[in-house]
Amino acid sequence: MGTGPFAVPSFEAIRQSDHTLVSVVTKPEPPVRSRKGPPPAPVRTWAAEHDLPILDPANINDGDAIEQLRSLRPDLLVVCDYGQILKPDALAAAKLGGINLHGSLLPAYRGAAPVQRALLSGDAETGVSVIHMTPKLDGGPILATSRTAISDDETAGQLEQRLSLLGVDLVLGCIDDLSRWDGESTMGEIQDPALATKAPRLSKQEAQIDWRRGRREIDCHVRGMQPWPVAFSTIQVRENKPPLRLTVLSVTAVDEDIDGLQPGQISGGKQLVVATGGGALRIDSLCPAGKREMSGEEFQRGYQLQRGAQFQSPQA
Repeated sequence: MGTGPFAVPSFEAIRQSDHTLVSVVTKPEPPVRSRKGPPPAPVRTWAAEHDLPILDPANINDGDAIEQLRSLRPDLLVVCDYGQILKPDALAAAKLGGINLHGSLLPAYRGAAPVQRALLSGDAETGVSVIHMTPKLDGGPILATSRTAISDDETAGQLEQRLSLLGVDLVLGCIDDLSRWDGESTMGEIQDPALATKAPRLSKQEAQIDWRRGRREIDCHVRGMQPWPVAFSTIQVRENKPPLRLTVLSVTAVDEDIDGLQPGQISGGKQLVVATGGGALRIDSLCPAGKREMSGEEFQRGYQLQRGAQFQSPQA
């Protein structure tokens, strides 16, 4: 059961294993709202490439969907990046219930955006966890974990891809363990609810850069917001024109004279250097609204913004 890219490496490993994959369950395709068609669904694409049977109920907990699951007589549900929460009846459709590969070291970052939230928090390390599923969101007993350091230049998209590969052996190992389970003995480590933190889905509003933060926090924000919704800021570049929106793709902490500048004001000069709530930050790569990606230096060469020009922060 999965929809997004995080699931594909583990699902492919299962397909190539000695286990029998009886069906792939994924979210239904969204309505077509443009000529380009719906956005790609990696699990659906992968399943179609290998001629695997696909189920895509609108609600996995609906009675008809549960009957479909039961008719397959599955031993185990393997859930990853699916997008729906399974209730007790859906979990009970499989003899051994379900396991879930989650992109954090549970009980930290329960929810839809664990990889992004770890980056946004400035964590030095993260990892993956496999849990034996319960109806409580990401709250089941932990069967296995694997840790990894977060690189200083890693985006959420890059980290998520790396974590998806890290989880492959864990998933296969847990499937093997459950195949020998007697159904009664305790499996896994019970999570301590006092240590649980939440990782809600990101919103577009969150993507706006708050220049009042320190430069380390802003760097984590820029990397954590990629590939979606992408960090942005706005600045007045022409009189009597609306502020220009810039998506910010990469930044670097620098030593620069920002004496007398408020957070969000630029230092002037050839490079696009911005004062923050704690030090100076150079914008290395950005994309003005409606235009191509360019370097901060190239942008500054085109607009020649003067010292003190102000990037806007979110309203407090």
